[in-house]
Amino acid sequence: MTAGVDDLITAPASLPPLGLPELDPKWSRLVTVPGLDGEGRTFHVLDNAEPDPDITLLCVHGNPSWSYLWRDLLALPPPDARVIAIDHLDMGYSERTGTTRRLEQRIDDLSALTDQLAIEGPVVTVAHDWGGPISLGWAHRHRDQLIGMVLSNTAVHQPTDDAAPTIIRIARSGPLLDTVAVKTSTFVRGAVEMSRRRPAAEVRDAYLAPYASAERRAAVGDFVADIPLEPDHPSASGLDDVAAGLEDLADVPALLLWGSSDPVFSDRYLHDLEQRLPRAETHRFAGARHYVPEEVHLAEAVSAWIGQLKDEPQVTAEEIERVPLWEYLERRAGDDDLAVVEMAEGASSRQITFAELAADVDRVASGLHESGVRPGDRVALLVPPGVDLSVSLYACWKMGAVAVFVDAGLGVRGIGSALRSAAPDYLIGIPRALVAARVMDWPGKRIAVEAPSNAGRKVQGIWTSLDELRQLGEGQPTPPQPGRDDLAVVVFTSGATGPAKGVRYRHRQAQAQRDVLMRLYDIQATDRLVAAFAPFALYGPAMGISSVVPDMELTSPGTLDAPALAEAAKAIDATLVFASPAALANVSATADSLSSLQRIALGRVRLLMSAGAPVPPALLERASRLMPDAEAHTPYGMTEVLPVADISLGEIFEAGDGNGVCVGHPVHGVETLIDPLDGQGRPIGEPGTDADVTGEVLIKAAHVKDGYDRLWLTQHRSAQPPGYHRSGDVGRLDDTGRLWIEGRMAHVIATENGPLTPVGIEHAVQSVDGVALAAAVGVGPEGAQQLVVVVATSPAPRRPRLADLALADRVRASVGAPVAAVLEVPALPVDKRHNSKIDRLRVAEWAAGVLAGGRLGPL
Repeated sequence: MTAGVDDLITAPASLPPLGLPELDPKWSRLVTVPGLDGEGRTFHVLDNAEPDPDITLLCVHGNPSWSYLWRDLLALPPPDARVIAIDHLDMGYSERTGTTRRLEQRIDDLSALTDQLAIEGPVVTVAHDWGGPISLGWAHRHRDQLIGMVLSNTAVHQPTDDAAPTIIRIARSGPLLDTVAVKTSTFVRGAVEMSRRRPAAEVRDAYLAPYASAERRAAVGDFVADIPLEPDHPSASGLDDVAAGLEDLADVPALLLWGSSDPVFSDRYLHDLEQRLPRAETHRFAGARHYVPEEVHLAEAVSAWIGQLKDEPQVTAEEIERVPLWEYLERRAGDDDLAVVEMAEGASSRQITFAELAADVDRVASGLHESGVRPGDRVALLVPPGVDLSVSLYACWKMGAVAVFVDAGLGVRGIGSALRSAAPDYLIGIPRALVAARVMDWPGKRIAVEAPSNAGRKVQGIWTSLDELRQLGEGQPTPPQPGRDDLAVVVFTSGATGPAKGVRYRHRQAQAQRDVLMRLYDIQATDRLVAAFAPFALYGPAMGISSVVPDMELTSPGTLDAPALAEAAKAIDATLVFASPAALANVSATADSLSSLQRIALGRVRLLMSAGAPVPPALLERASRLMPDAEAHTPYGMTEVLPVADISLGEIFEAGDGNGVCVGHPVHGVETLIDPLDGQGRPIGEPGTDADVTGEVLIKAAHVKDGYDRLWLTQHRSAQPPGYHRSGDVGRLDDTGRLWIEGRMAHVIATENGPLTPVGIEHAVQSVDGVALAAAVGVGPEGAQQLVVVVATSPAPRRPRLADLALADRVRASVGAPVAAVLEVPALPVDKRHNSKIDRLRVAEWAAGVLAGGRLGPL
């Protein structure tokens, strides 16, 4: 019995008052279960009363909410689905029984209620908070009906070596429980208020409506008191039974919808459920807190997932057998040629031969296995490209661990967010990364690249080091190798075109990517690569070719100068160069400082590749002059699939000017479709290959990503139709089958005369004298947006300003559409990885503020 309520009152069930927002009174009904507690009990339920359902969603709330939590699902149910959302006894508008009901009793209550409702056919349980274990207990008893489970921010187990959530421990302590949960509405109100986006006042009031008095809040306190934090708690054995019962539900599909910033159910409870439910799909909503159903459109995710459960076709993986990612390295295991070279201050600072690299990879792979790392464990690699990263990566791959890559350009905060999402079990890092991991409490046992001192081991919280792993693995047998369908890597996008997302690749997809690159550029064992673009710095060993990392800051490509590039080429007698557009721009700008020997080294290059952002033809042409025997190419692709298409410098000139950037024909094995845009700039859902139709670019290939990591809904949206990747790029196919990219879907300008795409406009404006860079953005409501052009000029103004009349007239004359305003700035914001992708959303927000009467402040 809850402290402070001397005599628990009884009260009949009732219907909610009329006028609660988004709650249809037709959904409410009272259901009496005869014989429950020996006298019968009455529940309030919400029921959409689908007359002939082929599936039932059984929605179970937690504490201190009520069935109102599920109104989104009732309003927008999956097709042909009945949705039943219950109020527990003594909660919401169900009967106040005057009893204290513990976990096992509530499972009994739910079973009795569903028996009375005579639910037939397949059932998917949907639950939140303490409703999770109650629904799972019901699911275990009704396995014959159960076809799926949806869980949101809940738990079935409290780790003995980890403290319970602070909020729960405080709320549950002594007299405070009665004060915050029963005598006052603090607990009820606080649960709603802790949302990331505070609900509207009328919604907050609706959550409080059933709990207007201390007597009606008695069970709120009982629920908190029933959390079994002690092994001898009356509900401890019941929760243990629920957790154990998940072994029998391990083959049931599940969807975990998780708020990543929940102060109650943190990610540790998510990972526990992922371990117990191997068929679970996860969507982790970044920044969302405890009341996830209140913060996101739950109905979209649940309906899409149920649709997949019922009838979505499964995509069959290609059956081509490919050699492992380390195969070409092993073929050169007896070779004393240089495999990886690191440059510093114009000279080789460190290098390793193929023989040494192959042997070291085997030692570290065995050492990882002997130390307890197991196939499928995740290992974050916070190591710059070079020898240590090559050893660490290929050792992980060879023994079945999953490598996790996070772009250093995300900064400390972004890296931490990505790592918490990926949840690595281990983290290999340089000293600076390990210090940050310790201070910021990043997940993963820490493995030092460099042998640590005793003091360093303590300060950085080091578990072991690469040297210790080498010693542990010396002479040990090679661990079992992963299969083609095992997960190989999670690599995070740069965040240049939206929030950074983890992208999963299985071994077969990474192998296919390697193979398509080798075929496309006819890469042979005699080739040698200068990798001045971070993602490509890892490809050398996979292709069995020598590679060198130039003396530059890889997270800031513009730091590469011509002498550094030439010295790297000279170090391995390079035949291939891969550099980003920003790197090539500075290389071209510093070409006058090249020596004759450095020019000779660049003259041996046969292939120049540049990618990561649109490459201006003039820039590619200038860079080509430094490598006169090289054929210049620019592959088009993205983190999710690379390459998609390819075009040479000669083909760029042949294509000529057009609306956007011509990226060439799709490469071998890649299929592209265009989903046309409607008048609002949205894809209509009818992808095809008609020429000169602008729309979203869809891609199908063996090397497309496996999925987005812990972002099930994002992945589902991106994979429609199944087997394709919706790139988020907008473009078209011309009458020869070449692909033109016109911008990003998020940057389409939806005017009253139809959609405009930015890239062609920007290219036209950049041809105006004095304009160094331009951004075309939309300002105003969708469907009535005005085109605004923001230009960075040379010479640059000291501060942002309205363009003078002459410049504005020249800009307008270059654009084939009405321009509402021309603004001039010292510089436009670009991404950190490529130093060239304009942050158009930031520019649009700034321009909107200016045109609304705000000051012309810094962009």
